[in-house]
Amino acid sequence: MAFWLIQALNGISFGMLLFLLAAGLSLIYGLMKVLNLTHGSFYLLGGYIGVAVVRTTGSFVLATLAGAFAIAVVGVVMERFFLRRFHLQELPQALLTFGFLFIFSDLAMVIWGSDPETMPKPALFDHSVQLGGFYYPSYRLFIIAFGLAVAAFLWWLQEGTRVGAMVRASVDNEEVARALGINVSLLFSLVFALGAFLAALGGVMGGPIVGVYPGADFDVLLLGFVVVIIGGLGSLKGALFGGLAVGLLDNFGKVFFPELALFTVFAPMALILAWRPSGLFGHE
Repeated sequence: MAFWLIQALNGISFGMLLFLLAAGLSLIYGLMKVLNLTHGSFYLLGGYIGVAVVRTTGSFVLATLAGAFAIAVVGVVMERFFLRRFHLQELPQALLTFGFLFIFSDLAMVIWGSDPETMPKPALFDHSVQLGGFYYPSYRLFIIAFGLAVAAFLWWLQEGTRVGAMVRASVDNEEVARALGINVSLLFSLVFALGAFLAALGGVMGGPIVGVYPGADFDVLLLGFVVVIIGGLGSLKGALFGGLAVGLLDNFGKVFFPELALFTVFAPMALILAWRPSGLFGHE
């Protein structure tokens, strides 16, 4: 019984990291209709900045804030000076963000090298806690609680605030929203910054678990797309459900069928895509 609980908790904690990544993807696509292929780079760069800051200052909190806010600024610059020129032009946007993915990957290689980096856990969670008859790392439990807290905050932001109402109005009808005096351009920048912030936050929080290494941007981007395909683009509820589903499938697949680990993730995605192309919680 302990074995199953441990593996389930491992899958849920990894799923929460994927949720942070996929929530940003869904937010950006839901408002701006931009399928941001640079999202994996935001995760990677956030992790590298977090590692550099925590080694310099010894503060995990400062590393988290520095990594997330620095990448949020990068996201604003990208949206303002590059993506805005190709508003609602899907192919140029895809090519542009794909190009930035390679640029950021090479820059990370030049700055931090090719060796994998591991971020030390915060001292507060650098121990294990007893859960029934077994011990489990407290940091992974913190990741689960943190992911749920972020999901609750994003739901409140979207459903219970004036900003969320303006975002929903802009998604439903951008022209009418502009006519009503909503600054849609500013909303674009804020949502893109929030998406980049969440991706970088996932990179920093995942540093002590999966590490930061060259190629992580492509790895997490691939899994992030699986999450949003399963859950539905533009749906925060779908991002949460899809993240948990992919995290559990990935973990149990690697444990029981290591030679078929990718199959256990992509086969359910293919079935859901064939049955419901918009995803489980996406709009038809």
